Amino acid sequence: MMNVLVMLVVMAGPKGGTVDAGVPLLGEQLPLQLLVKTPEELEYKSMTERQYLLVTLLVGAKGHWDKGEWEKAATKWEAVLRLPALPADLEAAVRGFAKVARERAGGQASSLPAMSASEPSVTFMPMEPDAVARPSTTTVAGVVTGGGSHGPGGAVIVLRKVNGPTPKPRATRVRAIVQKDKSFVPHVIAVPVGATVEFRNEDDFFHNVFSISKPNDFDLGLYKSGAQREQVFSTPGPVHLLCNIHSQMNGWLYVSDSPWFAQANALGRFTVKNVPVGQWEVEVWHEWASQPTKQVVTVTGGMGELSLNVDGDRRAPAFVPDKAGKPRQPQLGY
Repeated sequence: MMNVLVMLVVMAGPKGGTVDAGVPLLGEQLPLQLLVKTPEELEYKSMTERQYLLVTLLVGAKGHWDKGEWEKAATKWEAVLRLPALPADLEAAVRGFAKVARERAGGQASSLPAMSASEPSVTFMPMEPDAVARPSTTTVAGVVTGGGSHGPGGAVIVLRKVNGPTPKPRATRVRAIVQKDKSFVPHVIAVPVGATVEFRNEDDFFHNVFSISKPNDFDLGLYKSGAQREQVFSTPGPVHLLCNIHSQMNGWLYVSDSPWFAQANALGRFTVKNVPVGQWEVEVWHEWASQPTKQVVTVTGGMGELSLNVDGDRRAPAFVPDKAGKPRQPQLGY
């Protein structure tokens, strides 16, 4: 620990080992501007701020020492000694310099902070408590109402940043959408953009899954019972799933361009975890709404549940389209 800090102090100064005490390394203002999305990253940020403050104080103190500014040097080294859980070897080295600097400044060495009896387990708090009192991420939960006679089940909730770009979600392989009893199971599923989605036939006959929802249109071709096909979805938005053999089959796949999305259960309830605090646009898509609904919300650590509503005004299509988008006749008895 001591060797690492000494190396940082030496590297921070110009040739000759001195430091301009009037120009700190980066300044002693905390918290640092580090992106935080998870509790683990918040802990990492606090640890980084502690080490940054420690090195800044050590560099500044040495700079004042080199200039003979004993009062300023003593003050910075004493600030180091007040940090909790200071490593014993570092504390001993700093205490020696602080003692001499304080005496040369006309003070008494007895005014130094007391020697630590042990190294207690203390969580370091940055210099600006108000800036970290609020959690950096939180869980956004709520309930969706509406959806007409179909209810809110299956609604997809997507959160996008208002100030600044929303990062893309990580592309993943999504569990299979099963073709069973001439149905898509689940009927609606939300996936991140770039996802590879599996389509598995669990019926005793052939299926031909396709979509004409551009630009996510695709055609998996004819495949038998027990077979599985895959499709990558690279563009955000809703995708209507159909089967070219069974006209009664239809389902939906929603592709999210944000990593913060969720799907409401049958009662309309949803949860989105690890949402950074700040302003967000919340979009709600539902298969029976002609347009998604949007609203801006402020996400805070102590926020209550969101209450969202979605229309159910979309009418059933006049016909089931074929792969060319034209009407087709239902296949009876199959």
